[in-house]
Amino acid sequence: MLAFTPGEPAGIGPDLAVIYAQKKSRKNLLVFADPDVLRCRAKCLNLNLKISETETISSAQTLCVYPVKTANRVIAGKLDKNNAKYVLKTLDLAVQHCLNNNTQALITGPLHKGVINQSGIYPNFSGHTEYLAQRCGVDKTVMMLATKGLRVALATTHLPLSQVAKNIQAESLEATLRIIDDFLQNYGIKNPKIVVCGLNPHAGENGYLGSEEIEIINPLIKKLNAQGLNLVGSVPADSAFTPDALKNVDCVLSMYHDQGLPVLKALGFKKSVNITLGLPFIRTSVDHGTALHLAGTGKISLGSFDTALKTTQSLL
Repeated sequence: MLAFTPGEPAGIGPDLAVIYAQKKSRKNLLVFADPDVLRCRAKCLNLNLKISETETISSAQTLCVYPVKTANRVIAGKLDKNNAKYVLKTLDLAVQHCLNNNTQALITGPLHKGVINQSGIYPNFSGHTEYLAQRCGVDKTVMMLATKGLRVALATTHLPLSQVAKNIQAESLEATLRIIDDFLQNYGIKNPKIVVCGLNPHAGENGYLGSEEIEIINPLIKKLNAQGLNLVGSVPADSAFTPDALKNVDCVLSMYHDQGLPVLKALGFKKSVNITLGLPFIRTSVDHGTALHLAGTGKISLGSFDTALKTTQSLL
């Protein structure tokens, strides 16, 4: 059984669960959510839904649900900061199930970082990746998105651009690269080839456009290659994603969120998956946000959810 947290209840996460329940052939999911939210969303979508709290699917259009109540009634498309605690509680319970081996892996739906911060219950909340690391007592995790023909990992995740440069440090960058290398090797890629982007335009242009490549990134690449890793770089980000540059490449490490993810999403949006490396269990996620304006409309697809589910199964 796989754990699924729909995330922000006013977004399309509940829709994903309800629509998935309509499939004839399904994997067993344990959905951590408010049953009333799921029933209400099913009504909005004009779909049948049965709720089972036995952790087994007994009939079509049935979801296995671990019930967690929201503080306030949920209206599709309308954020409510009073329900932020509910979102984090679903995550906490799902994490505990994974740690206790009651579920094999965790798939997460999209949450809304802004409303969690507005609630004040978890100051400086920056996203699933960081929160799950804290809850699991893990010092370092890596965010990787993957689609057909491309994997992109991030050296820094959900930071303002003004804070990125000071967070490019040799120790953290080395830990990131080793986690990526270990992950790829564990899943059958021998001597994985990892392209490392520079931080600055033209990878610093020999120091004229920034010194991080000369002082931090390039010396680390040289050191790790001498220890047996297969790293290429630092490479200017504007040429790292060309078809020729990506030949035989197993992963591209971007220095910050919007350096690499726009390329990946342009290539495979709705068919890509977010994978957290470094946790004691497998965690995958959809590649999109809460899409509040689409909640309850039926105008969504299961593309990324299906990709996350298939990826999770392949990693087990």
